[in-house]
Amino acid sequence: MTLDDLVRQLRQVHGDALRAAVLYGSAASDEQVLGHSDFNVLVIVSSIDVAHMRSLGQTMRAWQEAGNPPVLVLTEREWLRSADIFPMEYADILERHRVLHGTLSLHELVVDLHHLRLQTEQEAMGKLLRLRRGVMVAGTDAGRQAELLRSSYSAVLVIFRAVLRLHGVTPERDAARVIQEVATRCGFEPAPFTTVAALVRGTAFPNGEVEAVLAGYVRAMDILVDYLDQFTPPSAAPTVVSPIQS
Repeated sequence: MTLDDLVRQLRQVHGDALRAAVLYGSAASDEQVLGHSDFNVLVIVSSIDVAHMRSLGQTMRAWQEAGNPPVLVLTEREWLRSADIFPMEYADILERHRVLHGTLSLHELVVDLHHLRLQTEQEAMGKLLRLRRGVMVAGTDAGRQAELLRSSYSAVLVIFRAVLRLHGVTPERDAARVIQEVATRCGFEPAPFTTVAALVRGTAFPNGEVEAVLAGYVRAMDILVDYLDQFTPPSAAPTVVSPIQS
């Protein structure tokens, strides 16, 4: 299941109701790692009903079985009215996207930094709790520990980019720079995250190091959550994140 396959099948099912199919995230800005990066896709339709959803069942199963996250499907009205409840996702889409089909409406679409702060803290806390559960389940199994780190990396980078936006900074495309800047601002060691970045790119852990990396990773997320809990966007920061045209 390729991007072209997905778009073709979306067009077959939705017809003229398909307003846009949009690739966003790392794959939209040439940062993806072949075989290790997800293809995040946003679909905008004029309307959708249960019959359309059922018709796409096989397509969506094949898409996820190929290792991709579920497609995000919104109606036009929902797309234009939901930036307040999904500010992290909207900020990522507005800054880094590529239109695969149709037209993505950006008219007066903005992300409020107060909404972004709340969701960023919530997502960071949720990720920390899931990491703690994962550590308990993995126990001393190095393979499970490594997979826990690998599978969490993409979501952590989304959180890190949101942290920089809270400071009025547009995140760079280089993940290593994002990690370093967030670590400096929030007061944790960047090394566990740069090590996991290398793991995602295919570099194996040196023997015996996975436990230490996992411990540092979780400790850093603990520091990040505490930082966000006390954070107030600086007065000099912009009040909104505005779209950057693709």
